[in-house]
Amino acid sequence: MSYIEVRHNYKKYKTGDTEVLANNDVSFDVNKGELAIILGASGAGKSTILNILGGMDTNTSGDVIIDGKNIAKYNRRQLTTYRRNDIGFVFQFYNLIQNLTTKENVELASEIVDDALDPIKTLEDVGLKKRINNFPAELSGGEQQRVAIARAVAKNPKILLCDEPTGALDYETGKQVLQIIEDMSRKHGATVIIVTHNSSIAPMADRVIHFHDGKVTKIEQNAMPEPVSSIKW
Repeated sequence: MSYIEVRHNYKKYKTGDTEVLANNDVSFDVNKGELAIILGASGAGKSTILNILGGMDTNTSGDVIIDGKNIAKYNRRQLTTYRRNDIGFVFQFYNLIQNLTTKENVELASEIVDDALDPIKTLEDVGLKKRINNFPAELSGGEQQRVAIARAVAKNPKILLCDEPTGALDYETGKQVLQIIEDMSRKHGATVIIVTHNSSIAPMADRVIHFHDGKVTKIEQNAMPEPVSSIKW
């Protein structure tokens, strides 16, 4: 049994008389501790499945089994507990609270779980030792994304979900961010899923799940994933 099992997942949105099928019979597995990439163009349904995996959205039908438990059957309270205890989420556009310092943004996440990592140590690990007391507006885009990663990592999550984490970053900063995410899997044992349209980073993954038009079109496994340091795009 895989750690994450998605089985015949459907997600439909209705806008007026128009129905959009964002996920159309999606099935895939991810093993515990793997780094998986969900790859596809904009509008392929990648972020939809990531939000469902993270308990931030619910599916229309199908099973989403995490560590033997079908979160598709969870009620709102159960999903809240699941998000709080098991999930770290890295958004493309940071979602930092502007009137809180870097340290306070990370503490906001670490204080809601029992086995959190130290916020200051986590910020130091992502290279922000000298930015602990700065506000988001005083940081570059890359620094803000690192705060967002530190916030997710400080929860010591079982699953780290990353939605286009380098989409708003320059090349060098993007590689630094991917290195931090890679380390969460390779060094800390977290199960990591990255949603991206950038096929060039696919070699870093243990598993690449290709999405197109709401469907999984292909799943590839890399027996020898490449380190981020050797990947160029």
